[in-house]
Amino acid sequence: MFNYIVKRLLGLIPTLFIVAVLVFLFVHMLPGDPARLAAGQDADAATVELVRQDLGLDKPLHVQFVTFFANALRGEFGRSLRTKRPVSQEIADRFLPTLWLTLASMGWSVVFGMSIGIASAVWRNRWPDRLGMTLAVSGISFPAFALGMLLMQIFAVWLGWLPSMGADSWRHYVLPSITLGAAVAAVMARFTRASFVEIMQEDFVRTARAKGVSEPLVVLKHCLRNAMIPVVTMMGLQFGFLLGGSIVVEVVFNWPGMGRLLIDAVDMRDYPIIQTEVLLFSLEFILINLIVDVLYAVINPTIRFQ
Repeated sequence: MFNYIVKRLLGLIPTLFIVAVLVFLFVHMLPGDPARLAAGQDADAATVELVRQDLGLDKPLHVQFVTFFANALRGEFGRSLRTKRPVSQEIADRFLPTLWLTLASMGWSVVFGMSIGIASAVWRNRWPDRLGMTLAVSGISFPAFALGMLLMQIFAVWLGWLPSMGADSWRHYVLPSITLGAAVAAVMARFTRASFVEIMQEDFVRTARAKGVSEPLVVLKHCLRNAMIPVVTMMGLQFGFLLGGSIVVEVVFNWPGMGRLLIDAVDMRDYPIIQTEVLLFSLEFILINLIVDVLYAVINPTIRFQ
């Protein structure tokens, strides 16, 4: 297991290098001149050129990339073209709001999604199954931005129960976390149902029932653990998507997180912020997949990694 983890961690470097190359080329293909944006629309050509030199944008692309990647390996990501603050500090200020929102969304969506999926599998083709899958399809089909605006209109504007913007207290997390986690709960419900239906048809489940084991014990002890491996895989993927997919929700609720920071960076062509955030999201996906692989062995000790 230790050797497997070390190999996966060493594999981060070439993966991140490829991502860095693609992101670097992408951001430099965006229309607009970041030097002009930083200098202001009323600045003359000489001022814009001075700003371009100060930002290092006058150097060839390959020199800019080598400088960025070499600094990134040392944990230095440059300064924001917009605020002149270190990129690491900009992201550090926005990371925790996004992380807590993601954890809150993941927490309730996993609990509700798995509960609905298990209930649908146990009572499949009956009214709990039909109701659960109807809710799941609705959760997947409804766009996040539309759900967010609907919840904001009902609970913030009409009823006045919850705030619609900010991240100062737990009440600010309710509407964004519901908006962000609705699709995840729907996916978890459908995936859990499919996994449980397959496991419940296995011979060891029929044997347990023939021995007189109660149905709740059959579901929780015999089915749950065996059905968890594909569910954990989906859980890890969904957590990664939540971290990267919170952009729309953060814009709708004006959430002070990394998604909002990325949108502002794209508007201002803030290359260091864009490149660093995309690299960070890629690193998060890789680490989450590694954690999921390790959890396989925890759930099923018969699994061994080479």
